[in-house]
Amino acid sequence: MTTADHGTRPRRIEAEEFFADPAFANPTISPDGTRLAYLAPANGRRNVWVRGIDEDHDEAICVTRDTRRGITRYFWSDDSRWLLYQQDTDGNEDWHLYRVDLKDPGAPAVDLTPLPSGSRVFAAEPLPSHPGCVLVTMNRRPTALDMFRIDVATGETTPHYEQSEPTEGMLLDHNGEPAFSSRVTADGAIEFSAVDPASGERRLLARMGGAEYPMEVQPQLVTPDGTGLVVGAYLDSDDLKLVRIDRETGATSVVAAQEGRSLDTMGTMVPGLLPPTVFTRRGTGEILAARFVGRRPRIEVLDERFAEVYAALSALSDGVLGTLSSDDAGQRWVATFVHDRDPAVAWYYDHATGRSRRLFRPYPHLDPADLAPMEAVAFTARDGLPLHGFLTLPVGAAPEGLPLVLVVHGGPWLHETWGYSAQAQFLANRGYAVLQVNFRGSTGYGRRHTVAGIGEFAGAMQDDLLDAAAWAVDQGYADPQRIGIMGASYGGYAALVGVTATPDRFAAAVDVVGIADLASFLRSLPPFSRPYLMNNWFAYVGDPDDPAQEADMLVRSPIGRVDRITTPLLIAHGANDARVMRAESDGVVASLRGRGVPVEYLVAEDEGHGFANPENEIRLQRAIEAHFAAHLGGAGGPGASGA
Repeated sequence: MTTADHGTRPRRIEAEEFFADPAFANPTISPDGTRLAYLAPANGRRNVWVRGIDEDHDEAICVTRDTRRGITRYFWSDDSRWLLYQQDTDGNEDWHLYRVDLKDPGAPAVDLTPLPSGSRVFAAEPLPSHPGCVLVTMNRRPTALDMFRIDVATGETTPHYEQSEPTEGMLLDHNGEPAFSSRVTADGAIEFSAVDPASGERRLLARMGGAEYPMEVQPQLVTPDGTGLVVGAYLDSDDLKLVRIDRETGATSVVAAQEGRSLDTMGTMVPGLLPPTVFTRRGTGEILAARFVGRRPRIEVLDERFAEVYAALSALSDGVLGTLSSDDAGQRWVATFVHDRDPAVAWYYDHATGRSRRLFRPYPHLDPADLAPMEAVAFTARDGLPLHGFLTLPVGAAPEGLPLVLVVHGGPWLHETWGYSAQAQFLANRGYAVLQVNFRGSTGYGRRHTVAGIGEFAGAMQDDLLDAAAWAVDQGYADPQRIGIMGASYGGYAALVGVTATPDRFAAAVDVVGIADLASFLRSLPPFSRPYLMNNWFAYVGDPDDPAQEADMLVRSPIGRVDRITTPLLIAHGANDARVMRAESDGVVASLRGRGVPVEYLVAEDEGHGFANPENEIRLQRAIEAHFAAHLGGAGGPGASGA
């Protein structure tokens, strides 16, 4: 393993530098190739800015006016006249779709989806078959996810397709007609059918087991000619491949595969924010390239015409291609790159002239030399299951006997990947080793690895975390008396399990929006989500409506063992969390305070499932810094306390 030079100490980097909104982020080029849109701060929040393709930020115009919550998701209309963005209220996830008129950027944004409370926009995208319209999926009917066409200029909304039964999704061809359906069955399997656009008749093409696809089969893309459906599937392999299902015959063929690597589906979880699983050509939907999991993500180019563009883009950075945007002609491109110490640097490339230029660094105040490399590591769980993770060691410190923070990812059906982590960098800057492990149940490392998590909440999934910490101790990196655990959502649950099931193993813990009571959590989910739980929560944890399964869930829930907590604990929650109710954290805190056990509790009234507003995130990180400094101590890192 390579480590940073232990003879050079980096400067102390303040929480504000890591967790304030980036100076620039999420660039996209307009369909006509003349303008650039991106996110940048205005009024204390992320807002959308637009400038000419050859202009600088000084010449840009801020076209949105949000002051309560930063914007994260936006896209261009097909004619480059409008910008559309999604926004909720204080993190409640009741998303609406708004329109901005770029000919009158000073005018207020228009809400194109004035929905009642409890309804939300689930997806919004251009609809090539209907110029000037967008296709929006929303639940005007409380438990149904229906598709609507919205005329961007007028706001006129027309039903396009009504969901006929829960868990069935319709996939449209390039003409906007139903081509395929995707359906989660009562036993958790996933079925794909061809759809006759005239009669609506379904003809089953493929059936895939459910539990190995806990986040459903991803991606799901109709080919430009409508004759095939491209999905992520295991087939007869342990590796997730990109596969085409023929509409007429149901025959499968492999589009992209890499031995020992799985397709990286993380980008399908938060479209437009994370690097995509599959790159597609704007307007046509042709597949250009696919992303696979590894020590560093690997891109497989699938389109011969794109190969030259990809080669030119790859020469711009020693990172991995992240997000990508082009004009309709496929000549002008804007790309960002995944990197562990110089993240999301944006470049403009003109394929017609071969010229390129750097557009911006999101964090211009951060020097990559001050940041710590993220190194891929591998080890074996106690039962022999191979585990993979990433280790970040503090720059300038000898890599031995360090206080260690185990940072646990959420989901749990997500995975850690090589790249920039503000959390890991902040902790490393304070002198901590940071270990992020892809415990069983995580996606990205094959079918066997994912399904090994079935029935293992607070069991082998937690053992993997303990085995990872033990590995770091055995390697000499970590001091066994100074190990902390933290995470958000499932990661918060894992932190709580750690201090209830194995209270002697952790010297400090941080739980952010974590699950304390599995049965209560599942009962609190919105009604429209229940039909989709069969191949994830119900398969892996249980159904709280079954008394025997509910009893098992209680055994696996931290709330039933709160009286065992002696570890110093910091808990944070958003008051508007729509996934894990604030009551989960309230119950833990009330129990601890009732016994006189110290616990620090941060509640943000304007947040949901995680902290997004920078002042809240910075407040949280300062609390984390103080918490770990008091109970783990530093390792001689800049500004760290302790020996």
